[in-house]
Order: sequence, then structure tokens, then C-alpha cells
Amino acid sequence: MTIQVGDKVPAVTLNMMGPQGPQEITTDEVFSGKKVVMFAVPGAFTPGCSMTHLPGFVVNADKIKAMGVDTIACLSVNDAFVMGAWGEAQNASEILMLADGNAELTQALDLVLDGSGFGMGTRSQRYAMIVDNGTVTHLNVEPGAGIEVSSAEAMMELL
Repeated sequence: MTIQVGDKVPAVTLNMMGPQGPQEITTDEVFSGKKVVMFAVPGAFTPGCSMTHLPGFVVNADKIKAMGVDTIACLSVNDAFVMGAWGEAQNASEILMLADGNAELTQALDLVLDGSGFGMGTRSQRYAMIVDNGTVTHLNVEPGAGIEVSSAEAMMELL
């Protein structure tokens, strides 16, 4: 069953690029004791994700954090090397770029996108959520190919 408002984010270990290379980070480290806006994309460096979704959060990062958000996180079913390179290419220094390489969190949230028809394999649906101390308070899953309900602007309206 897809995660719902009021549910706790499942305990999963993700990866991210650190100063010495890939490093593990748990969902507890990301969400515990913090207010987090996390958005997920089908793939790093893909057109909609690179031209609209991530840039919206990059441009609005200061405004979002001024609204009481501790962390803005971007999740994708990619490896830490790809997420790190994408973050650098997009000047996303204010965004925590989370790699869900094996789709463990994506599967635990039941937000899997089957991209095999496009040669992309298992991916994440496009969504955004607000999480307060590990509990989902808002979840906006895109109903189609657009970037509307999961955009930075849409999430800012909920903060």
C-alpha cells in the first residue's frame, strides 16, 4: 500500500556523495527531528527533472528553508555518483541528493514507476512530500507526466 499522510517514513539506508565518495545515510538521519521537503524524480539528467523539477527547488531553496524547513532532499533511483554529478551540474548545493540505487525506499513507499518500456527499468514516480520528524504530513504524487503538484511552488503553498 502506498505511503499515506500520517505514516512514518520506512527505515531504509540510502546513499549520497560525500567528500570521500559514496556514503550511506539512513532515513532516520534524514528525517528524525527535522522538517523535510523531499521530492522524487524518475531519473537524474532526464529532461523534465533537469529543466523544471530540480531547478525549481534550487531557485527556491532559501525561501523554502525560511518557511521552517530544515532539509530539502531530492531522491532518485540512481547511484550516488550520478546523483552527486547531477547535483553539481545543477548547482544544487542546498539540496540533499539521495541515491536510492536499489529502489529500496521507492519500493517501501510503494511509489515505483515501471520505466522498462523506455529502457529505464525500475524508477520512482514523480512526487513530493513534507515530512515532520519522520511522519508524512503532505504527499503529492503527480497523476501524469507533468510537474505540477510536486513542484517547489506547490510545496511552498503547503508550508
